[in-house]
Amino acid sequence: MNGKIRDITITAMGAALLCILAPLSIPVGPVPVSLATLAVYFILYVLGMKRSVVAIVVYLLIGLAGVPVFSGFSAGVAKLIGPTGGYLLGYIPLALIAGALIDRYYKNRIICIAGMIAATAVLYAIGTVWLAYAANMEAYAAIQAGVIPFVPFDLVKIVLAAAAGPVLRIRLEKTGLLSPAVSVEKVQG
Repeated sequence: MNGKIRDITITAMGAALLCILAPLSIPVGPVPVSLATLAVYFILYVLGMKRSVVAIVVYLLIGLAGVPVFSGFSAGVAKLIGPTGGYLLGYIPLALIAGALIDRYYKNRIICIAGMIAATAVLYAIGTVWLAYAANMEAYAAIQAGVIPFVPFDLVKIVLAAAAGPVLRIRLEKTGLLSPAVSVEKVQG
């Protein structure tokens, strides 16, 4: 398969994975627990940082256009600029931060877990500031609503992605669906 066609196809598949998993959510207050972050963590392993960011932007544009791909099968401008919009937009810096480390060290689970935790903290910060502003909440209340309930779930998602992500990436490379990655570990080891 042509490299450009393969890249476009696999990026579209990443956006599709987000569109399928992100609407599945459990309401726990103003911010629901969804599978969106799990999808983001997995596409970082499979697509790499650059294609993951494109897949996330495509996902956000699909939701912005009115297709119900956000948590709870919601969509539209109101969702994106509403109280949880910061968490949605926070997927982009999450992908940039965690993706940079996963691209370089995808076989080193400790570095990847640390990168995903740090990137998730940035997601929380952006989302919480946005939530506090949009919902006219005090910072502590926004943290209680938008961070505390999600930490255990996101830690489990991070561990799942770190356990399965490298295996999935290697298998997709062996099938030819992905180009083999050149990581710092391969160059140094």
